[in-house]
Amino acid sequence: MKLTKKSHACVRLEKDGRTLVLDPGVFTEEDAVLGADALLVTHEHPDHFDEGRLRAALEANPDAEIWTLRSVADQLSAAFPGRVHTVGHGDAFTAAGFDVQVHGELHAVIHPDMPRVTNVGYLVDGGALFHPGDALTVPDHPVETLLLPVMAPWNKISEVIDYVREVRPRRAYDIHDALLTDLARPIYDRQIGELGGTDHQRLAPGGSTEL
Repeated sequence: MKLTKKSHACVRLEKDGRTLVLDPGVFTEEDAVLGADALLVTHEHPDHFDEGRLRAALEANPDAEIWTLRSVADQLSAAFPGRVHTVGHGDAFTAAGFDVQVHGELHAVIHPDMPRVTNVGYLVDGGALFHPGDALTVPDHPVETLLLPVMAPWNKISEVIDYVREVRPRRAYDIHDALLTDLARPIYDRQIGELGGTDHQRLAPGGSTEL
């Protein structure tokens, strides 16, 4: 499996000539969805879900499909009948040749006065990779590669470190990092690397690695 980091929370996964894209939002490059065979969206917030990008992907590839939660699916399903699938915690499916399990139900708390939206995470290929969206969900399955939301209005670095410790992945790659300045990155790299207990890495947007 080839992992390519796109800006913020979006990644592309490629295997056997097929491409799966997760969470293309407004901070993500417009070409992030091009060539996608399948797309997964964790929740409705615009840094993870951009309707225009998803429509462009479905229009460019008549065989492309989307798996997501109801709040996102309801905005797309009428225009693309049969190609937008609603999923929730406990579901399992195959998308573009990747086996996917759904974990989690709610977005992390931003503030007690703000209602929590639905959020799901996606465990890919039996634990080869886990994208939690905007939550610190711990799947009931070992994780090889954790996509780690390092900087958000709803978290702090101690929670990020404890999350890595609880999931205990073989490696963790940063996502949800558009708000993290280059000046702060060495602090996050050092503290997560020293205290997380796993191989902590990051990729620049457009960077790739083989898993």
